[in-house]
Amino acid sequence: MKIEIQIKQYLDSLDEPKKNEMQQLHKHILGIMPKTKLWYIDGRDETGKVVTNPNIGYGTFTIQYANGNSKEFYPVGISATKTGISVYILGLKDINYLAQHYSQKIGKAKVTGYCINFKSIKDIDLSVLEEAIKYRVAIGD
Repeated sequence: MKIEIQIKQYLDSLDEPKKNEMQQLHKHILGIMPKTKLWYIDGRDETGKVVTNPNIGYGTFTIQYANGNSKEFYPVGISATKTGISVYILGLKDINYLAQHYSQKIGKAKVTGYCINFKSIKDIDLSVLEEAIKYRVAIGD
């Protein structure tokens, strides 16, 4: 099944108001990254067991593991959670960067080393979230 269809089905499966907010966020990120590679991860491991929330990814970068292995993954992702929405900003060299640069100005959100979590997009400054996403896109692999 095409990724775009999986993403639409995922977004359509969400309850309101989260459905509308995730659709809005998806469109906003596509506006920032218009020709990006899309990812859809259903949250299941290779045995079919649910291990995480489904998520949508944008872009591509190579994760380098300490053991020398690597894999392609997305640098920006979103996921609906039980308590709100998570935006993942992956592959930053400095684990403190997001919190140091965005936690004080983004609004009512929890900012960790790779995640910005908020209850509703009404609680955050969308332009600050956009700034964080654009920063990640600009640094590349």
